[in-house]
Amino acid sequence: MLLRLPTSVSEAQECLAEGAVPVGGATLVWATWQRDGFPGLAMSLRELPEANVLGRETVGGAVVLHRIDDRVPDVLRLAAAMVGTGAVRRTATVGGNVVGSTLRCLLPAALVLDARATVLESDGVRETDLAELVAKRPVLVSLRWRAPVASAYHKPSGETGGPPPLVVASAVHAGNGGHRLRVAVRDGHEVLTGAVSCGTDAADTVQALSETALGDLPASAWQAVRAQVTGLLGDRGTD
Repeated sequence: MLLRLPTSVSEAQECLAEGAVPVGGATLVWATWQRDGFPGLAMSLRELPEANVLGRETVGGAVVLHRIDDRVPDVLRLAAAMVGTGAVRRTATVGGNVVGSTLRCLLPAALVLDARATVLESDGVRETDLAELVAKRPVLVSLRWRAPVASAYHKPSGETGGPPPLVVASAVHAGNGGHRLRVAVRDGHEVLTGAVSCGTDAADTVQALSETALGDLPASAWQAVRAQVTGLLGDRGTD
């Protein structure tokens, strides 16, 4: 297998046009390749500057998870810190997790940040939303968002080989019309989201959330949502 490491967007486009298979840290595809055979040509974005950004309002698709620190919002930092083992986090990338994984542990965090994705295609780069990113699975160059006022993340320990653990992510955003709370929950392999206007009254905000798609969650998941929203609004405030 020939692995290409483009250092510019134009070079990465050429790789795609030549049929290169995109890989992140290869943590998700290595076993499959060993079983079914390796592709003749693969491409990694680990040398592409645009895919290695890391800051308060952006993260590159080639950034490995263990690099994600307090430069990003708490919700994304904690999500990355709870993916797999330390060895996995030193290899797995943001793009591989969000686009390539079936669990997509970072997706709830990206959703509550209301992130937009910059993706690479053979004819150039463009911006899209997370729904298209997950559905069409293009090559992720980076995610960008507006920094939230506050954010939180919850993921209990799961059993090895068991069902995916519950994930609850939330973020409060400031806007001209007041503050807005976004919540995303991964229950099994499904991710549900809800967004409502909010102040510091947690009870009113929780009631409003119950009227969104999140109201269909089972009682145990809803209890986790209630606890997180109450803590987020009560401890860190939005007024």
